[in-house]
Amino acid sequence: MIHLKGIAWNHTRGFVSVVATAQRFEELHPGVSISWEKRSLQAFADASMEELATRFDLIVMDHPHTALAATERLLLPYEDWLPQEFLRDQAANSVGRSHESYRFQDKQWTLATDAATPISTWRADLLLKHGLELPKTWPDVLEMAKAGFVTVSAFPIDMLMHSYMFCEALGHMPFGADRKIAPEDTLAAALEELRRLVALCDPACLERNPIRTAEWMSSVDEDRRAVYCPFAYGYSNYSRPGYARHLLKAGGLVEFGGKRLRSTLGGAGMAVSSKTKHPREAMDYAGFSASPEVQRGVYFQSGGQPGHRTAWTDQAVNTASSGFFENTLQTLDEALCRPKVPGYMAFQDAATPVAHDAVAGKKSVAEAAREITKLWETLK
Repeated sequence: MIHLKGIAWNHTRGFVSVVATAQRFEELHPGVSISWEKRSLQAFADASMEELATRFDLIVMDHPHTALAATERLLLPYEDWLPQEFLRDQAANSVGRSHESYRFQDKQWTLATDAATPISTWRADLLLKHGLELPKTWPDVLEMAKAGFVTVSAFPIDMLMHSYMFCEALGHMPFGADRKIAPEDTLAAALEELRRLVALCDPACLERNPIRTAEWMSSVDEDRRAVYCPFAYGYSNYSRPGYARHLLKAGGLVEFGGKRLRSTLGGAGMAVSSKTKHPREAMDYAGFSASPEVQRGVYFQSGGQPGHRTAWTDQAVNTASSGFFENTLQTLDEALCRPKVPGYMAFQDAATPVAHDAVAGKKSVAEAAREITKLWETLK
């Protein structure tokens, strides 16, 4: 019996989905057993890839780790193990830049089994009760927030991610051709927009990550602050009838200065450790999990948020999730991608509390912009 160990993150979307695919793979391959462990969402972002690659055969990871993991030879490239036809299908059916985000030095280090970016969510029942319409522009969001009808995921890492979104909206593509985040005044202005919103919302927002935000919005009965969230990393589970007390509807982002906001791509992928003793079986299982049939089948049905485009356009998948996927696909396709450089994660870890302090009003946005810019120049 060959035994594989994997590490995922602690949510139905991240854990139950891979447990289900592992069970099905075992049924089809009786000589293989697969066990999955889980870590918190924060640990998912912070964990040492070297440690994980030593302990586990399979790693569910987010794409900013790719460059460092590949440079340190912690993962196996999929080109050496899976058919080119399969990888071409993965690329052709990527949701936004999900597949590309795991590519580094002309090798595919992770399969995009999960796709996500910040989207809007709302309680349709409360929207109707209060006679409100969905906002269309950023000023509409701020007016709605002034009236007490808005929440937002203002968790530290999210504030840095959303600052990239506003830098792009203000005219500078983060980490673009000039390799800068943005000019300091642009970054300061981006943080100021976020500060304006957070100042109008419940301070509890500053401690809620996307999961806690969705859990809170979908669990309260009458709280007007749960009506609308303009952007948080999307979880389709809360748009599936019966998952939470109240259903969350999901859609795209509002306009800022005449064009739609573009959020910062998240999601997760499945990688195979270079230290595994069973690379063939690990690769076969990863390919099975990323296949279109499994993605729109057992993976989605078990709570997963697929990374294969055919699942996002599948009628049965959308019917089961209140149109979550078809209503947010454009936002995924337009999402920004973080830079693929080995030093990015060290920068992100250091810059996150600085951005959060600025948005929380603990330091000026100008000072935060200077610090973040210096960190990028130092750590990239």
